[in-house]
Amino acid sequence: MAITDWPKDQRPRERLIQQGAAVLSDAELLAVFLRVGVAGKSAVDLARETLQRFGTLDALFGAGLQDFSSANGLGPAKYAQLQAVLEMSRRALHETLADGALLNSTQAVGQYLKLLFKNKAHECFVVLFLDVRNRLISADELFRGTLSHASVYPREVVKAALAHNSAAVILAHNHPSGDPEPSRADLALTAELKEALGLVDVRVLDHFVVAGTRLHSFADHGQI
Repeated sequence: MAITDWPKDQRPRERLIQQGAAVLSDAELLAVFLRVGVAGKSAVDLARETLQRFGTLDALFGAGLQDFSSANGLGPAKYAQLQAVLEMSRRALHETLADGALLNSTQAVGQYLKLLFKNKAHECFVVLFLDVRNRLISADELFRGTLSHASVYPREVVKAALAHNSAAVILAHNHPSGDPEPSRADLALTAELKEALGLVDVRVLDHFVVAGTRLHSFADHGQI
């Protein structure tokens, strides 16, 4: 049965408008994004089938063009549309972090970093540069490595901090392996960066390891 044949109070789009997006299931939210189904399947049916194929929304969002387009009812146009939505989310969160103190927005920082590192199959090292009020000045990817290692040079981080006239930084890198637990090398690097940045009066507030939807905060674990 087509969604247009459903009672209005059961249709995902109408429910979203009347009650808010939070009341919808993952499949219903995806159905609103898809807008239409395929022959013999409503948008909700197609959404359920798509989630079964990919497992989770996060896996769907992280799929490459070829894998995404191979799914029934999807294709390059939907892929481009989804990537546009994800990029708008990144930029909206960036604006949020630029307007408010990051120390009061730990959840927003985590969401931002998850979006920032999404679809990156290689290890990257990112620094969030903050002003004296802990507002975001810039988020720069300073180093990029292989699947297992990124070479990070403290001197370059210090130079970038001075160039941004930042008072503090939040460090972040991803573990494409999917395990957010920091390695001994991660701990040693954090200590080295904290010492180097301290020489120019720039504070290191935290270091996040991002692994898909999982995060590890050095500050929360007393490691910084």
